[in-house]
Amino acid sequence: MTLLRTAILAASLTATAAAAGPVSFSSGWQEQRLSLFSSNDYSFGNQLSMTSDGSVSIAYARVPQSDWQASSASWGWTVNQSVPATDLRRKGGDDRNLSLYFVFLPDSKAAAMQGSGINALLSDSDVRVLLYTWGGNHSRGAAFPSPYLPGQGMNIALRPAGTGSFNESVNLAADYANAFGGQPGSLVGLAVSGDSDDTDSMISAAIGNLRLN
Repeated sequence: MTLLRTAILAASLTATAAAAGPVSFSSGWQEQRLSLFSSNDYSFGNQLSMTSDGSVSIAYARVPQSDWQASSASWGWTVNQSVPATDLRRKGGDDRNLSLYFVFLPDSKAAAMQGSGINALLSDSDVRVLLYTWGGNHSRGAAFPSPYLPGQGMNIALRPAGTGSFNESVNLAADYANAFGGQPGSLVGLAVSGDSDDTDSMISAAIGNLRLN
């Protein structure tokens, strides 16, 4: 997962997700491979479906300016085949079924960097990422820094490793304040990932009905 930082931040550089309210999974999403030799299989349509076989990659989309000030989100997700429980605080060995990323920049920088390339974003210390996770061995609501984005990414555990179907609703503004302090600024990118490479296991999962408010 050495390219995870690049993949997450690439969410702010890609094609457009749907306008305010529902987020479309049928267009505007692209996969970022994290390995030259393996990647997840994504299917885009009414929902984003994913299978992962000892692999890891990320699908990402840009958030249109009309949704930059979203302060909450809701979605439904399903896992039919799960990775084992892991410690998501550990760099390497931290497989999870699904992570949903929300990528933020300060308002002033979002406008100024709207057309910037990935190198410019990677060098910007003001990028912040909330990562809502299904996987690991953590209790619901546990929050801990991403080992891949020190000081810039915060994992928030919603579901431990396992199967089922659930609906989620999160307060992005409150979670951002708890994670980083202050206001979240502009929500410029979204990403979905699955990670089964460290445990050489399999994932069958899907996410849909994603709404920004």
